[in-house]
Amino acid sequence: MSDLVSAWAERIRGAAASGTPLCIEGGGSKRFVGREAHGEVLNVAENSGIVSYEPTELVVTARGGTPLAELEAVLAEQNQFLAFEPPHFGTGATLAGCVAAGLSGPRRASAGAVRDFMLGVKIVDGRGEVMSFGGQVMKNVAGYDVSRLIAGSLGTLGVILEVSLKVLPRPVAEQTLRFALDEARAIDQLNEWGGQPLPVSASAWEDGVLTLRLSGAEAAVRAACARLGGETLGEQTAAAFWQGLREQQCDYFADGAESPLWRLSLPSVAEPLQLAGTQLIEWGGAQRWLCSDAPAEAIRARAAALGGHATLFRGGDRKSEVFTPLDAPLLTIHRRLKAAFDPAGILNPGRLYQGI
Repeated sequence: MSDLVSAWAERIRGAAASGTPLCIEGGGSKRFVGREAHGEVLNVAENSGIVSYEPTELVVTARGGTPLAELEAVLAEQNQFLAFEPPHFGTGATLAGCVAAGLSGPRRASAGAVRDFMLGVKIVDGRGEVMSFGGQVMKNVAGYDVSRLIAGSLGTLGVILEVSLKVLPRPVAEQTLRFALDEARAIDQLNEWGGQPLPVSASAWEDGVLTLRLSGAEAAVRAACARLGGETLGEQTAAAFWQGLREQQCDYFADGAESPLWRLSLPSVAEPLQLAGTQLIEWGGAQRWLCSDAPAEAIRARAAALGGHATLFRGGDRKSEVFTPLDAPLLTIHRRLKAAFDPAGILNPGRLYQGI
């Protein structure tokens, strides 16, 4: 155990003994995610660096404070990448923040989420104990997969020290197409294409325009383009579009910055929202962003009626529940997990749900 980790463990043990809440933070780029954080800041960005990288094995292990940009640059040298396209939301983004927030980018619907690429993790829990789970190959993951549990936990279960991730080669070819379609027709078309052997790697609909990215072998991408038609975007234009979408720097998010931003997770076949506000649809219809001042109750009721749930992603009241309130059985499971990893309840308390 390094001196740095030993110092953190000692501080956590002291905080647990005194009941002092700790606010775990790295680069601060995901500070807005979840409920309002409180407590003494425990900055973990100093724990940085790539521990091991085996390009032929498609596995990388890095410390939690490793800048996400640095990690992606090393992977790019071997023409590999994090296929779930994690958003940075700032230059200070770290690997631990990426995992703790559990956010994925435009490629998530085709490649999987961050949790799907988790192979192993090392944490300091709320007792100040260093714990390791999983490994560096898929066959090492047996029993309850705690590594995936850490993804999206927002630091409520432990301080992330190291993460082992599966990485993938970059696609040989990519092409982006655009189509003029209204919302209902775009949803239908995305689901129709989703049931066909097409190399769709990302989609986005906004204000009557559906943008589709195709990725894979050159022959497959070329054949799909010929079959689908549409307007072909130039390479630089397409790259800028998907980067802007991934980092929420495109016009849609900028124009709606004054309103609360909701993230709705729905069945891809769900009908149009019919809610006040502006909308952007991703992931083949399964993720729908809504900039709206409508009451939270109305938005959540509509999401539930369509078979999904709604999260207050940015803005609005961060002191209330930003995630959909859990049913009693699920809430009990969350509380038991929190108690198992953080008995004193000092790690990012209330960041996910009140009392957790």
